[in-house]
Amino acid sequence: MNHQDLQIDWLKCFVAVVDAGSLSAAAPQVHRSQSAISMQLKKLEAALGCQLLLRGPRQHQLTPQGQLLLGYARRMLDVHGQAQAAFHGEELTGRIRLGVPDDYAARYLTPVLRRFAPHHGAVEIELICEQSTALIPRVERGDLDLALVSRDHPRHGTLLFHEPMVWVGADTFQLWRRDPLPIAVYEDASLARRSAIHSLALQGRRYKVVYNSSSLAGQIAAVESGLAVAVLTQCSAPAHLRILGRDEGLGPLEPMEVAVYRSRASHGAKAVDSLYDLLIKTLRLSPA
Repeated sequence: MNHQDLQIDWLKCFVAVVDAGSLSAAAPQVHRSQSAISMQLKKLEAALGCQLLLRGPRQHQLTPQGQLLLGYARRMLDVHGQAQAAFHGEELTGRIRLGVPDDYAARYLTPVLRRFAPHHGAVEIELICEQSTALIPRVERGDLDLALVSRDHPRHGTLLFHEPMVWVGADTFQLWRRDPLPIAVYEDASLARRSAIHSLALQGRRYKVVYNSSSLAGQIAAVESGLAVAVLTQCSAPAHLRILGRDEGLGPLEPMEVAVYRSRASHGAKAVDSLYDLLIKTLRLSPA
């Protein structure tokens, strides 16, 4: 039986769609149109004789066969990248101190690191997960080289995209019916906290802070346990919690300006330059 070879371009498109979640989000990563990516995926599926992705209106999901291929595809692309770097690339070395809030790490940072690591295996990345209000001063002091943050001032980094903010609650408890409204908040300087309180003030709605936590896990736990409702970034809102809005008597929230912020001391460091450029190229105005 003759088996058709798996082309590198097919695998690149497949992995990009898996990481980005859709054809439209994957298109800028592989510098192809949505229709071209769709054609590459069809060729890959024809070569393997099976369906790899379930195509939804917004999100593409892996079939069991797609899940099986994904591990092989990543390894093949890793080796391909290493071979190219051995002959044509400049090997980067050094350490990058990178900061990111918990809610942005999995959704936005993971796809970037998946693209960076295979080509720059000699670069050590030290990852620090804290709130943006803690990361911004650390970048300014030079304790961190780069950070993906919700910025509070246009001077703080290069704008990438706007992240929607949402109210969340647990259907089991329906705390949004209470007066005053019990809310969970981050620390005093948090932009999410300010946004929540400002929205309630505009509505003239009474509230009571019943839970404080600087961690995303703490906020989610407060909502799940029926202590409070909370304001989260849309990317971090668990699917089992209810998004609250006008029907529940809660007004809109200002989105976050997500930016990549870089220390002055890191300018000229080639490893930092490379990751900084990749963050902008991958996330600017079209988050994965």
